[in-house]
Amino acid sequence: MQLAQLLEQRGRRAVVINADSAQVYRDLRILSARPAVEEMAGIEHRLFGAWNGAIACSAADWAEAARHEIAALHREGTVPILAGGTGLYLRTLLDGIAPVPPIAPAIRAEVRAMATADAHAALASEDPARAAALAPADSTRIARALEVVRSTGRPLAEWQGERTGGIDMQVALHPAILLPPRDWLYERCDRRFALMLEQGAAEEVEALLARKLDPALPVMRAIGVREIAGWIRGEWSREEAIARGSQATRNYAKRQYTWFRGQSPEHWPRNGSPNYDLYALFETLLRQL
Repeated sequence: MQLAQLLEQRGRRAVVINADSAQVYRDLRILSARPAVEEMAGIEHRLFGAWNGAIACSAADWAEAARHEIAALHREGTVPILAGGTGLYLRTLLDGIAPVPPIAPAIRAEVRAMATADAHAALASEDPARAAALAPADSTRIARALEVVRSTGRPLAEWQGERTGGIDMQVALHPAILLPPRDWLYERCDRRFALMLEQGAAEEVEALLARKLDPALPVMRAIGVREIAGWIRGEWSREEAIARGSQATRNYAKRQYTWFRGQSPEHWPRNGSPNYDLYALFETLLRQL
C-alpha cells in the first residue's frame, strides 16, 4: 500500500494485485485478512475476493488472471504491485506451467479414492524419483504425480521441464521478500487469529458450512475454517479453537518463511526487519521514475 502511494506521489498510478491463495475467495474476507475498503486507502486492488468458494482457484487459474491484469495495466502505463505470500502462485506466473494434458476422469477418480499409503506405494513403482522426493503423508502431491504418470505415461518431472506461459523474461521485476524475526512473526500470528474471532470469523465459517460445499475445496481447507467449525459443532471449546487456529497459522507462516528463503531466486533482496525502509527496498524502481 505504501509503495503504491509513494508511486502515485511521483506521478505514476499503481494497482495492487492479490497473490494470496486465500484472499482470492470472496467467502474468506475475515479469515484471509483481506484488506477492507478503508485499508485500501484509495488504491485500486484486483483479484481480491474474485472467486466464489464453490470453485477452486488453482495456481494456473490465478496466473492466467494475473497475466491479463498485468498486461492491461502495462498498456495503461500503470505499475502493477503483486502482494501476497503464495509462492506457488508467483512461481507459476513467472516460470509458467507444465503443459500436462487433462487427466482422464476415470484415472483421477481411481487415484483420488486410494489411501495415501497405497498411492505412495504405487507411485514408488511407477515414478520412483517423484515418490522419493515426496513425504509419504503428502496426499495431494502424491495423487497428482500418480494421476499424471498413469494418464499421460510420462512422469510429472518431464512435464515440468517443458513449462510454458511464464512472464519472467517479459517484465522488469522489482522483488522484495520480507523475512522478519520469527518471534515477532509468531506473536502477530497469535494476535491475528484471536482478533479474527472478535471481528466475526465464526459467522463467516457458519455461512460456509451452511453452503454444504465439498470439504476438499480449498476454501474449506483454509486456515481457521476447520478449527472454528469444530468449535461450532461442539467438538472443542472456543479457547481450543483459538489455540488450534493460532498453531495452524504459525505452522503456515513457518512454511512460507522456509519457502521464500530457500526457493526464491538468490538475487531477490531479503529484508529481515519488521521496520523496513520502503525506499531502500524498491530503490531501483523508484530511481526509474
